[in-house]
Amino acid sequence: MMKFLRKAKSSDLKGVAIVALDFNTEDDWRLKASIPTVRFLSKKGSKVLILSHKGRPKGIEPKLSLRKDAIKLAKLTGLKVSFINNFNFRSIKNRIAEAPRASVFVLENIRFLKGEYDNSPRLAKELASLGDFYVNDAFANSHRDDASVDAITRFLPSFAGFGLEGELFHLSKVMKKPKRPLVLVVGGGKADDKVALIKFFKNRADYILTGGAAANTLLLASGYDIKSSLADRLGAKNFMDILKFKNLLLPLDYAVSGDKILDIGAKTVELYVSKIKEAKTVIWNGPMGLFEEKPFHRGSLAVAKAIAGNRKCFSVAGGGETVMFLKKHGLDKKFTFISTGGGAMLDFLAGKKLPGISALENSKAETRSTKSETRNKFQ
Repeated sequence: MMKFLRKAKSSDLKGVAIVALDFNTEDDWRLKASIPTVRFLSKKGSKVLILSHKGRPKGIEPKLSLRKDAIKLAKLTGLKVSFINNFNFRSIKNRIAEAPRASVFVLENIRFLKGEYDNSPRLAKELASLGDFYVNDAFANSHRDDASVDAITRFLPSFAGFGLEGELFHLSKVMKKPKRPLVLVVGGGKADDKVALIKFFKNRADYILTGGAAANTLLLASGYDIKSSLADRLGAKNFMDILKFKNLLLPLDYAVSGDKILDIGAKTVELYVSKIKEAKTVIWNGPMGLFEEKPFHRGSLAVAKAIAGNRKCFSVAGGGETVMFLKKHGLDKKFTFISTGGGAMLDFLAGKKLPGISALENSKAETRSTKSETRNKFQ
């Protein structure tokens, strides 16, 4: 059973908390989602050691260092944050032991160590030796079986942080007991990673609205000549059965430049907006077109405004491009929930088991309070 930081007893939070966060974004919106967790632990007097990553380094790459991220975290939290630029675990343990209560540390990019990618039990055990309990507040990385997300939970009492708990609550709500009509909006530059999501909502969504590469790939699968438009040409066959879905809506028209489809057209916007206005639940992942360039942002903006303007619907959006678009246009705060997950959100909503979530659920390491209760029971 998963343990939540919010429900943890004070005795379970003594010592050093090893906390997984996500710094892997150009903006700081993912980091901001985890600030309550860091502040809470510091206020409780726990020492905090943060594990995170940036990019996909092969060995040590100075340009992917987390030094600047540690400075950013200090500014966002108002806490003093120390950066650890090495992986000498004995030295790190001594440094943390000598630090006062409520101290916060950021360890260098954990992906500089090969064992992170391999979900190495050896690395996980070394990381675990630095702390007394573990907190996962990196939902965006929880679809990966990395050592700092998965294997580490075998060696320490483990909790879901506030940000991760919020993700599970809101995303589970749209999956298990959503208010109908439910509208799923799928777009973005990648098509293949949307297949499982679309199929999962075959009988769960009232309408599936498509744009971007997903729509182009569906058009290609149906025999339409999309010319040079962005699509998953090798995986188009995986979309064939989706074309039979009765709740699937393809674009009626398009905004084109040269021989490329770059956005949905005016008739499609009108159709999609009408379905969104009727919805009680809306899930959005992926822009409708080449949103970075005018006028091909219009489809995405119309969809965003329609969702934001529907005050009676429970709205969830996720995916880096979608979130950045909403923030740029000041619409993010008008959604019920903004997920920090890209691939993690897609996998979770497609009904897949996320390694980081399963690890928390299956963690057998006992907390201090549990050990104390067990001792008292047999005394």
